[in-house]
Amino acid sequence: MPHPLKLLPIAVLSLSIGVPLLHAAEQSPVAQVTQPATGVVIHPEYAKAIARMAYLWGWPMVNMLNRNDTITKAPHPGLLGGILPVAPRGQLGMLHDYITPAETFVTCPNQDVVYGLGFFSLDEEPVIVQVPDFGDRFWVYSIYDQRTDQVGELGKPYGSKPGFYLLVGPNWKGEKPEGVEAIIRSPTALTNAIPRIFMDDTAEDRAAIQEKLNQIAFYPLKDFDGKMKSIDWKNTPDIPNPNAAKASGGETKWVIPEKFFDQFPKVLEMVPPLPGEEALYGQFRLLMDAAAKDPELKKLLVQTAVESEKEIIKPFFEWKHNGRPAGNGWNRSTNNAQFGIDYFNRTGTAKSNMFDNRPTETQYFYTDFDKTGAPLNGAHSYEVTFAAGQEPPVNGFWSLTLYNEKHLFSTNKLNRYSLGTKNKDLKRNADGSLTIHIGPTSPGKDQESNWLPSPKEPISLYIRSYWGKEPILDGSWQPPVIKKIK
Repeated sequence: MPHPLKLLPIAVLSLSIGVPLLHAAEQSPVAQVTQPATGVVIHPEYAKAIARMAYLWGWPMVNMLNRNDTITKAPHPGLLGGILPVAPRGQLGMLHDYITPAETFVTCPNQDVVYGLGFFSLDEEPVIVQVPDFGDRFWVYSIYDQRTDQVGELGKPYGSKPGFYLLVGPNWKGEKPEGVEAIIRSPTALTNAIPRIFMDDTAEDRAAIQEKLNQIAFYPLKDFDGKMKSIDWKNTPDIPNPNAAKASGGETKWVIPEKFFDQFPKVLEMVPPLPGEEALYGQFRLLMDAAAKDPELKKLLVQTAVESEKEIIKPFFEWKHNGRPAGNGWNRSTNNAQFGIDYFNRTGTAKSNMFDNRPTETQYFYTDFDKTGAPLNGAHSYEVTFAAGQEPPVNGFWSLTLYNEKHLFSTNKLNRYSLGTKNKDLKRNADGSLTIHIGPTSPGKDQESNWLPSPKEPISLYIRSYWGKEPILDGSWQPPVIKKIK
């Protein structure tokens, strides 16, 4: 009997004779994937399943839409109610000092930087970005697309030059104007910018920074003449806030569940799908098409939105549902401002602390718990001690901020809400460690420079490390233990 291996070439030859016939019968693949059929009768449970995903996915983008609509109503750049920088579309408003405790536009503000804010519709109106020479001062212009991902790299960590930059939308076609350093292209027409300029908490630095702040400007390309513009932000007229009396003490409610699915189709039109998201868009469009023809289905979507706000979005306000564990009961931000298809962290951040910087610019650490796992409460006193040499390792600056239960500031007699690099009178212990005291009453006159006064309610603590060094970036640095004293 012949050996089986000796017969193998004959077998292969026999099969090869039939190959052309097989290829001739083979059909080419379908060029386009079949999309969801329209005109079908969607049953309620299927509709609810898609609607819940749509609410989770679309929440940050509807949020951006509503913030834009509010901020750009300003008649001119200035401070809304003397508090929040606002401007017409295509321009930017600037603070001239730290944000005040009355601010409720966005949760988790900081008092390390001077902020600006502007919203743009870039396909209609490209925008010139003006950057003064900040010298050695830390600065970054954070520019966000409608998904809340950052676009471009503009700031001290990138070695950006002073001068002019052109911010354009996805469909803009044109040449870089003479005198412009670079073009920054956003993947969505709706884009916003938040400059952050570090300032020491001293009278001297408040005076020194004003000239540079006055040279921060965003304005339409049509107004560009190649000359550095200057705006006296400290003396810009305030804009009355007609809704000031309605403030609840919490962040403005930027997403209204009952209106969400009225706005959602606009998001699908404005925001192009990321690679791999085409299937999601197909399901979402099917749902919107069916709801437009069926009033009962539309009612179900509204009901689902209300339920999703409570069951899916609300839990993101707890820090344990943001980012990854960082040690000692803290979590650290993950994929911040470069979320891609990380819907968990995108929506979680949009709910709890919208407009993070990307990780190479800032790493955030946050917690609601002390070292035993007990919830932090401002009625108690705590100590947070950084061992000698273990303050956050940064090229920029760091701070520890205390927030109330709404992730905002509660006023206190010291008008102090954070401590860190900006404070020049912090006292180190004899061994070189640094203890920050948290509590409703003073730890004693000799330690008041290290005290963050707390409201008698649930609180959270938040560490910012701007332009972190390698231990911050690779996760090897851990935040300190929070020790309850009384």
